[in-house]
Amino acid sequence: MARRKKNKISFEALDVIDAGAKGKAIAKAPDGRVVFIDNAVPGDVADIQTTQKRKSYYKGSATHFHTFSDRRTEPVCQHFGTCGGCKWQNMEYDSQLYFKQKEVENNLIRLGKIELPEITPILGSKEIYFYRNKMEFSFSDSRWLTLDEIKSDINIADKNALGFHIPGMWDKILDIMKCHLQEDPSNALRNEIRDFATVENIPFFNARKQEGLLRTLMIRTSSTGEIMVLVQFFYEDKAKRELLLNFIARKFPEVTSLLYVVNEKGNDTIYDQEVVCFKGRDHIFEEMEGLKFKINAKSFYQTNSAQAYELYKITRDFADLSGDELVYDLYTGTGTIAQFVAKKAKKVIGVEAVPEAIEDAKKNAESNNITNTEFFVGDMKKVFTQDFINTHGHPDVIITDPPRDGMHKDVVAQIINILPKRIVYVSCNSATQARDLSLLDEHYKVTKTQAVDMFPQTHHVENVVCLELRS
Repeated sequence: MARRKKNKISFEALDVIDAGAKGKAIAKAPDGRVVFIDNAVPGDVADIQTTQKRKSYYKGSATHFHTFSDRRTEPVCQHFGTCGGCKWQNMEYDSQLYFKQKEVENNLIRLGKIELPEITPILGSKEIYFYRNKMEFSFSDSRWLTLDEIKSDINIADKNALGFHIPGMWDKILDIMKCHLQEDPSNALRNEIRDFATVENIPFFNARKQEGLLRTLMIRTSSTGEIMVLVQFFYEDKAKRELLLNFIARKFPEVTSLLYVVNEKGNDTIYDQEVVCFKGRDHIFEEMEGLKFKINAKSFYQTNSAQAYELYKITRDFADLSGDELVYDLYTGTGTIAQFVAKKAKKVIGVEAVPEAIEDAKKNAESNNITNTEFFVGDMKKVFTQDFINTHGHPDVIITDPPRDGMHKDVVAQIINILPKRIVYVSCNSATQARDLSLLDEHYKVTKTQAVDMFPQTHHVENVVCLELRS
């Protein structure tokens, strides 16, 4: 049954039947439209208040639950439902894996129209909390207030926050007391830094007014036990900057790398900024199968170290190298996959658009005594040309791990032009992966596919596909 109120529609007792894109739950309205729901779990029966109406769908929220799903579990985080970072924390982990695998299969079959081999079950994560090795928090002098706080008569003097953006609101920060995504001392670092800065009257940032000293905090940890802390300041104030950084160094002597950035730009990105080492090293190390990877403040590294190892093992297995192959690793990043497979290959050529990443790749290969890799920087569609192949050799195997947008059509066209015998396609977006596989389907057959859960409590999922040249 549907009711209308002020041009918004509410539906009574809808069956929530599925989980869809971006972690939304799905129901069907009486008129046949899909309803995307932001606070339900498949199996719930709920009244839905819509917030948007489009030609083929609604968006809305559950306002009353008639029946709770058997897939539900109690969220562990006090910030669940407001933070938005762990949208599936109210769903049992086995069900999270089920819907992730279903999404990958649906995308490959429905969007890519790909004939699939027998599906290998998704590889779940042993750790479903405290698995991230990198977290970024934002400072704000006007934190997000709860409804209870807004309705109360209490004068709220302390409005400082150090936490996450409220979903869809670039200037609203939720103050985080405990995050369940990164191991200690992450929470202690964040809370102590916030409290010290508040007591010492170090100004927190105001994004609307573009004023305040403290902008962001990044914490990186590694499987080797090392810790990196980076504080981003809006302008130089030597006295206050050193006051805070000396406090961090004194309170947390276990920090391996204490860094800062002074960023006067309108946005928070540090990739075009100078990173200054205040204490310790300007980097930390990750380790995998005896390989060490130097991680600096701007480095890309998979944010779940344990699952990254599993992902790379699957990639190496799918590549099925005998030691005689020339491998091209497209979108190589800091060359982690390239170095991980190098001992099984004759030579590995890595290509990446970010110059700093390629410098890291070269340094890591050198420190790991890997001599059969070469790394090149440039826009993939411009670098990966016939001239490049004529110079560096025809690849037997291509490993590709593109960004969420997938491979550029010119890169796909070049792969088809040279037809390596095998392709291993690693993707964080199975929809764009399916699009690219469809373009390759005339020449390649999918022989293996394996989803890997890198991000428990969220809808995100990685997928690895092996393609063999059709005979």
